[in-house]
Amino acid sequence: MSVTARNPAGVRTVLLASPRSFCAGVERAIAIVEHLLDHRDGPVYVRKQIVHNTHVVADLQARGAVFVEELDAVPDGATVVFSAHGVSPAVRTKAADRGLDVIDATCPLVTKVHTEARRFAARGDTVILIGHAGHEEVEGTLGEAPDQTILLQTAEDVADLHVADPTRVSYLTQTTLAVDETAEIIHALQSRFPALQGPASDDICYATTNRQHALTAIAEESDLVLVVGSTNSSNSLRLVELARRHGTPSYLIDDPTDIHPEWLQGARVIGLTAGASAPPRLVNAVIAALAELGPLTVVEHETTRETVHFALPTPVRQS
Repeated sequence: MSVTARNPAGVRTVLLASPRSFCAGVERAIAIVEHLLDHRDGPVYVRKQIVHNTHVVADLQARGAVFVEELDAVPDGATVVFSAHGVSPAVRTKAADRGLDVIDATCPLVTKVHTEARRFAARGDTVILIGHAGHEEVEGTLGEAPDQTILLQTAEDVADLHVADPTRVSYLTQTTLAVDETAEIIHALQSRFPALQGPASDDICYATTNRQHALTAIAEESDLVLVVGSTNSSNSLRLVELARRHGTPSYLIDDPTDIHPEWLQGARVIGLTAGASAPPRLVNAVIAALAELGPLTVVEHETTRETVHFALPTPVRQS
């Protein structure tokens, strides 16, 4: 970041959204890989990125983790970790056929959605999955009942849906969607299918919801919002979009080196948050970089306190 963004006119304020950064599912997934690296002989393979953050992946690679796109790159009998985003039954079957030592780091809240997909499909429903095409979590959920599941991305797409029985339709959602936009899609589905059924509790996870509420609380007070997270992080991208819907310029950054000096011109109040897969140290690094440009006041705005913790899988605990 260039010194041309210095702020000699006065003190900048950073409004720090809380909660931000790591959620319980991300912490659990990273801890699983770290534990295996410390306690297992031989390479530890990870299918896909363990979580969607370039810094997390680079740190684990430096410690010896081997990230692969598909199981074909994993030697027979080796240890492989499934990422926090979950996998389809077909991937699990392939791993079993190969004799791989599978450690499942799927977030328990993603597992909940998979369970619901199987239950809804088993009772004969057409399952509408609200989510983003190509996202690993969506691919895994679609694989639970591929012949009965339809992917829906926008409220406008509802009009084009065709189902076998309009009285037997249920919906699920990706866990990292925008809360307000998803509510609009569900409302459109309910209008089209009055008998629509859904999960007993929201599929959008507590961490996604909390981070969006925390950002909403500061977005309109900010001249600029910076969201720390990687470009393939769904929940981070939703935070950028949320701030923009509140009329505030917002940018996604992996770390302070991504900040463009021109963004800071005239920005006296900067909102700062981080997606659920972004390490807290990166938020601290952004604050330190902003402080180098001139006087800075940091005000933390906490909307709720998270106490959720997920236990490690039994094979990891036992080792």
